[in-house]
Amino acid sequence: MHHIHLAGSGKSFDAGPEETVLAASRRAGLALPYSCLAGNCGSCKARLLQGQCAYPYNPPSALSTAEREHGEVLLCQAVALSDLSLEIREVEAVRGIPICRMQVQLEERRLLAPDVAELVLAPLSAAPLRYLPGQYLDVLLEDGKRRAFSIANAPRDDGRLFLHVRRVQGGGFTQRVFEVLAIGARLDIEAPLGTFVPRAGSDRPVLFVAGGTGFAPIKAILEHLFASDTQRPIHLYWGARHAEDLYLDALCTDWQQRQRHFRYVPVLSEASSLEQRAYRHGLVHAAVLSDFPELKHFDVYMSGPPALIEAARRAFASAGLPEDRLYYDSFDYAPDVLAALIRARAGV
Repeated sequence: MHHIHLAGSGKSFDAGPEETVLAASRRAGLALPYSCLAGNCGSCKARLLQGQCAYPYNPPSALSTAEREHGEVLLCQAVALSDLSLEIREVEAVRGIPICRMQVQLEERRLLAPDVAELVLAPLSAAPLRYLPGQYLDVLLEDGKRRAFSIANAPRDDGRLFLHVRRVQGGGFTQRVFEVLAIGARLDIEAPLGTFVPRAGSDRPVLFVAGGTGFAPIKAILEHLFASDTQRPIHLYWGARHAEDLYLDALCTDWQQRQRHFRYVPVLSEASSLEQRAYRHGLVHAAVLSDFPELKHFDVYMSGPPALIEAARRAFASAGLPEDRLYYDSFDYAPDVLAALIRARAGV
C-alpha cells in the first residue's frame, strides 16, 4: 500500500499496488473530479508534488508533453509506485452522495432526432435516486459490460430519469434501444457517477458549451439554475453537424424567450448552404471565442466528445480562462463499440 496525501486539504488515503489513485480516493470516500475514466478528458488532472506513479492500463492521452513535464498526472489511470503528495481541487458537492445499484423500468421512449432517442426511466425502488444535475449513470449489461449515459434532467419529485441515447452503428446496446427494448423493460443501473456538477459560490457569467448529446448533462444543470432563479448571465453554445441534430432546439429557444438572463447560440459544423442562412456555422468553440475573445471573467462548463473538449480546453486557456473555472464532461464510445464502429465503417 502507498500513502496518498492531498496538499490542499491535508486529507490522505491509501492505494493498493494495482489500484488507480482515483479508484483508491473513491473507495476512501473522497470527492476528486473525474469524468471519462479512460485517460482521455483530463478532468482528473492533478499536480504531482512528490513521489512516482505509472500508467499500466491506459496512457494519459489528455496530457500534453508540457503538462507531463510540469508534473501533471491523470488520477484515473495513475498507479502509485511510492507515497504521493498531490495538488488537486476537490468537488465537495458530491461528497456523501452514495453510489448505488438499482433497477429502473422503461416508461417512455420518444424520437428526438432520427438518431437520438429520449428514454424515461422510472425507479422501481421506493426511494428515488439521489444525484446532482450533470451526473451520469451506467447501464449494467448482461455480459458484465457497462454503457454510460448522462442524466438529462435535474432531480424531480417523481424520481424519473431522462436519457438521450444516440444510435451508434456497431453499438449493440443502442441498437437494442432503438429496435428491441420494449416499454416496461427493466434495466440495472449504477449511479450517480461523475463530478460534472454546478459549483456554488460564484456570481460570474457562465458559458455552457455542448457538442451533440453532450447537451444532456448541460440541460440538467440549466434546469437546476433556472429553478434557483439565478441572476447570473448564462450563454449556451450548442454545436452539432446539421440542424436536425439540435434535437431540442425548440426547448432552448423557449428558454431564451422565458429566461431574461439566458442566451442560446446554435452552431453547425457541417451546415448546408440553406442552413448557413439561419444558423452560425463552424466549430462551436470558435463561435464562443468570436463572441468572447477574453474569458477571464467567466465560468465555463463543457460537455461533448474528446476532440471538442481538448480543442476548446486549450483555446479557452489561451483566451485567459483560469483552469480552476473550467469544468467539463468528456465522453467517448466504449472500447468494444468503437472497434465495431471502425470495422463497420471499413466494411470489414
